[in-house]
Amino acid sequence: MVMLVSDTHEAWLQFLEYVKERCSAAAFRNWLSPISITEATESEITLEVPNIFVKEYLISNYKNELCSFLPLTHEGEPALNFIIATPVNKAPVPVAAPVVEKAPQEKRFYEVSLNQNYRFETFIEGPNNQFVKSAAVGVATRPGQSYNPLFIHGGVGLGKTHLLHSIGHYIHDKNKKMRVHCITTEAFVNDLVESLKNKSIDRMKRFYRSEVDVLLVDDIQFLQNRLNFEEELCNLFEALRNQNKQVVITSDKPPSQLKLSERMIARMEWGLVAHVGIPELETRVAIIQHKAQQKGLEISNQVAFFIAEHIYNNVRQLEGAINRLSAHCRLLELDITEDLVKKTLREMLQHAPTEKISVEQILKSVATIFQVKGGVRALKGNERKKEIALPRQVAMYLANKLINESLQMLGASFGKTHSTIIHACRNIEKKSVDDEMLRRQISMVERDIYA
Repeated sequence: MVMLVSDTHEAWLQFLEYVKERCSAAAFRNWLSPISITEATESEITLEVPNIFVKEYLISNYKNELCSFLPLTHEGEPALNFIIATPVNKAPVPVAAPVVEKAPQEKRFYEVSLNQNYRFETFIEGPNNQFVKSAAVGVATRPGQSYNPLFIHGGVGLGKTHLLHSIGHYIHDKNKKMRVHCITTEAFVNDLVESLKNKSIDRMKRFYRSEVDVLLVDDIQFLQNRLNFEEELCNLFEALRNQNKQVVITSDKPPSQLKLSERMIARMEWGLVAHVGIPELETRVAIIQHKAQQKGLEISNQVAFFIAEHIYNNVRQLEGAINRLSAHCRLLELDITEDLVKKTLREMLQHAPTEKISVEQILKSVATIFQVKGGVRALKGNERKKEIALPRQVAMYLANKLINESLQMLGASFGKTHSTIIHACRNIEKKSVDDEMLRRQISMVERDIYA
């Protein structure tokens, strides 16, 4: 038995208590509870984790908190060693699958509708989507062995479906024997209704549980307020995961913000939840140039930057802008200039901001609305009192929302890391769902900024 140094061991327990109050019960149970201390000294702690993904989750999401509670190295990093636990091999339970003749109408289950243009090679990577793409590649490389399920969420037109189909293509190309099934939530519900109507629900269940190796489900938000269908899909996810079959889900919101049962939310948070952010300026320029090249258009860097500075909500808008320019230029045989872009895309450019918002502006407005003692200086500091920590996270959340910069650049503006920005955004998104006062304060800050 290894003797533990009480102070260091106590610091780890305090860290766990601190985090437990600030994350969902499912996240704590799935990611932090399995971690155990094997050794602790005055200068470092050795932790045993079930797999490498738990280690990555801990460092990615709680590095700042770890630095506050635990000993540090000379480089200022948390002094942690990790041991990967040896997996216990369990003998699979044999299941006798009944032999059923496939009826002609069953072919609809086997139709894999993957968009040929949606592949990893055509996905433009930037700081705001680097993590989620890496997670998607990890799942595609080792389906059923990592991040299961993988839950991808983000706004409209940011690349969720692109990544979903990319996973399907990669797995299908590398392993022809694996059966990949991609379906929208709406299509799944329609299939379920039809099966209930035709009294063929057992056949549908048998297909999904026995004949699918990788299930890709798009737009899970359409399952909200459909409790009967939710239960069936929840049971399906659990059955597939127990067989080490890969599940990937996309949504416009994180699991905690969906109007679904706690059981369903817990299943979706079981693996990895990854956010697709709005691409920052340089990534938008790269997307414009890539889309233009596909259309055979020549766009100068100056024009590409002009478009990227004025169309920033999502990739779909950028693609629509290029399609419109392409049609206009080919019909009238004109070169693409900034004046032409202003005339052709005037409807799409009319909502572009007239002034660039700065982090300093946001901090001043937050300090005013939240009546922060110490003002901007306190928000930029490291004090963890609730009356300062919450407004600081609101400022980070609004900076990420209103400023088109990379997470690294935003983090530097606050004197923090990009992972701190991510943590702050997740926390404010979660709190604002049920806290009406917080939503009003955030709205007041936004009005103050634009005023």
